[in-house]
Amino acid sequence: MFNGYTILAGFVFGTIGWGAFSYGRKLELWKPIAIGLALMIYPYFFSNPWLLWGVGVALLVTLWFHHGE
Repeated sequence: MFNGYTILAGFVFGTIGWGAFSYGRKLELWKPIAIGLALMIYPYFFSNPWLLWGVGVALLVTLWFHHGE
């Protein structure tokens, strides 16, 4: 279940999620808060590395388009 790719993905997406969550709380924007929480939590539910990285990239793209709304 735990290999280098899943640990790296959890760290990378968790760190970016924490930043998005903090940014959203500071500016009181609900979309970055929700996406940040999703980025921090979702790695616990996926063990397939392809699916883990795919969902993470999809959430990052979503964050990119909804960070200031």
